[in-house]
Amino acid sequence: MAIEAPYSKHNKTNLKIWIVLFVGLAIAFAYDGYLSEYEWSRRRSFYEEHVKDGIPDTDMVLNQKLPFVLFPLAAIVTGWLLVRRNKRLIAGDHELMISARKKIPYEAIEKIDKTYFDKKGFFIITYKDRNGNEVSRKISGRQYDNVGSILDHLVAKIS
Repeated sequence: MAIEAPYSKHNKTNLKIWIVLFVGLAIAFAYDGYLSEYEWSRRRSFYEEHVKDGIPDTDMVLNQKLPFVLFPLAAIVTGWLLVRRNKRLIAGDHELMISARKKIPYEAIEKIDKTYFDKKGFFIITYKDRNGNEVSRKISGRQYDNVGSILDHLVAKIS
């Protein structure tokens, strides 16, 4: 029976917050940089405060250029979220599958260090790769949900 640990809901939520923040800031800066000139209220507009004799000051230039940085950042974080959303850790009957290409057979695992699991939520597995090199891999509860069940399954399979 395979045990799955999906990508952390906490990390997904954080990425969504960053996307909303980048888009919101980009819209606010674009409004001040480009559309504040057309404001119909009686108060003095951002455009009037920051453009003297047709020459924009540094605040206006910043408000005009930041949307072209923040929208691509939002797109990059969205792409990162789309790549990571279906990532999962699977402890099967014979191997620990980290990704489609990265599989660690239980016979190759030499030790599991769970010293910091209770306090910090991660454990380290040490295993031999195909070339015979010793490799350590940190598996964190902040990156995956249900890591405790994976650890219990690994300990049962190794011992």
